[in-house]
Amino acid sequence: MRSILSAVLIVLVTLLVPASAVAYWADRELGDADRYTAAMSPLAEDPAVREVVVTRTARALTGQIDAGPFQAGVDALLGEALHSFADTPAYRTAWDAANRAAHAAFLDALTTGHGNAVTIDLAPVIDRIKSELVSDQVPFADRIPVTRLSVEVMEYDNLGALRKGFRMLQIAGVWLPVLTLVLAVSAIAVAVHRRRAVIATGLGLAAGAGLLWLTVEVCRRLTLDDLPADIDRAAAGAVYDALTAFLRTTAWAVLLIGLAAALAAWVTGRLRRTP
Repeated sequence: MRSILSAVLIVLVTLLVPASAVAYWADRELGDADRYTAAMSPLAEDPAVREVVVTRTARALTGQIDAGPFQAGVDALLGEALHSFADTPAYRTAWDAANRAAHAAFLDALTTGHGNAVTIDLAPVIDRIKSELVSDQVPFADRIPVTRLSVEVMEYDNLGALRKGFRMLQIAGVWLPVLTLVLAVSAIAVAVHRRRAVIATGLGLAAGAGLLWLTVEVCRRLTLDDLPADIDRAAAGAVYDALTAFLRTTAWAVLLIGLAAALAAWVTGRLRRTP
């Protein structure tokens, strides 16, 4: 019975490894504005993401400057100026500000359900761009209107199930990893042959890490396949990879820990048998 109980606990540990990692990630990574912004910050250097940001901003500002007969030339000049602006530290600051605002809007929609959609206010970003362009003496840059300009990123109807799931993950964020660790220790403690139990638990942790990595990869493919045709796949893939970097790192760390524990227990057993 002790061996059966130990085996059952090891199976539970294997299954709980990916669930624990996702719960902790949702609570402490997605749920924290500083960590979310830090995860997204490197994307300011990604060419695909940068091109999408510049294109969307230029599209939002096109026609906003009243330049009369010079309208077409001013719009083209504005596009060139935005591409140059994307190479400056000010752009990275604006990118971080936009992501912090996006995180606040998304978290508010998930926790309170306010509004009909998740939107991002681009006014602070446009204000920063205007200041930089005016400093660089770009013609007509002082005429850029800094008004409230919101971009819708997700409709409210799509958030119902996601809100419930996110709330459950937040509740389990800390306790599920602790439970997984307790079950792993219990599986070894109740086993008749504890060295074998250590090997099995280590391999179970490694298998759970494999499941976590496979889940991240499958969700990546499904997420990109479900995107609308007008969304840049390279940029979306870069954003997904940045958001799930913690899960990938966790998968590799748990894999190494599990294999190391299993190998150490196996080597110890071999050495004891050596006369």
